[in-house]
Amino acid sequence: MKLALAIQTPEVGLAIPVALLTGTFSEKLAKAAALGVAKVELMAADPASLDAAGIRADLERHGLRAAAVGSGAVALAAGLHLLPADAARAPQAEARLRDLIAFAAAVGAPLVTIGSFRGRLAWGGEGARGRLVTLLRSAAAYAAGQGVRLALEPLNRYEADLVHTAEQGLAFLQEVGHPALGLLLDTYHVNIEESSWTAPFRTLMTAGVLWHVHLGDNNRLPPGHGLIDFAAIVRTLHEMGYDGFLSAELLARPDPDTAAQETVRYMRALI
Repeated sequence: MKLALAIQTPEVGLAIPVALLTGTFSEKLAKAAALGVAKVELMAADPASLDAAGIRADLERHGLRAAAVGSGAVALAAGLHLLPADAARAPQAEARLRDLIAFAAAVGAPLVTIGSFRGRLAWGGEGARGRLVTLLRSAAAYAAGQGVRLALEPLNRYEADLVHTAEQGLAFLQEVGHPALGLLLDTYHVNIEESSWTAPFRTLMTAGVLWHVHLGDNNRLPPGHGLIDFAAIVRTLHEMGYDGFLSAELLARPDPDTAAQETVRYMRALI
């Protein structure tokens, strides 16, 4: 179990609220390396426009690798969703998911995460859930062919209208029915939707589908600035043999560098 930091890639044109570290892309990598993290989670908005080989080389120069490719910037910066409010944009969003998968394969990231990028059932209208199931089944098959997996994130009720909890995530995986689709848990969303700090992690580890963890306290600040019992979560993950990453995707306050530093300092004492 190791730490990672979510950072945005060079083409993202605005500051993503949950992306950490400041400076050029290379400067962000240098700061991550100086903090002693092993990997970074890359938040890309338009991955096809990026020089994937150059990014992979830059990671390697700093002794880093990619823990995952996050899709949050696609929703926040590009305004694309798999279940969009404007049906005409659905093909563009589906193509963007494939671009994310191809980019992940090119930079050596094992996962593409899907959070708010999935959109909302309310936007998709009749049959939306079935379309999302079919779309993710196809995307998972494509990802498997690229040596990549997809990790769907249960989100709180204020940010999504499907898959809020670990149990709902398991049920959705059954609908999709493809082994290249698993789940990630975000401690911030767990705090809102679950009744235990640790049970959701134990449930998904038992099912063999917990592939990634996002860190954020109950106020979405760095761990230690709120109420979540991170020590109990880390103990549970150790007990269950979790060997993935704990990736800081949290509000960059008081600033992106300080938030990263405080997260690493607090979590390193626990893991």
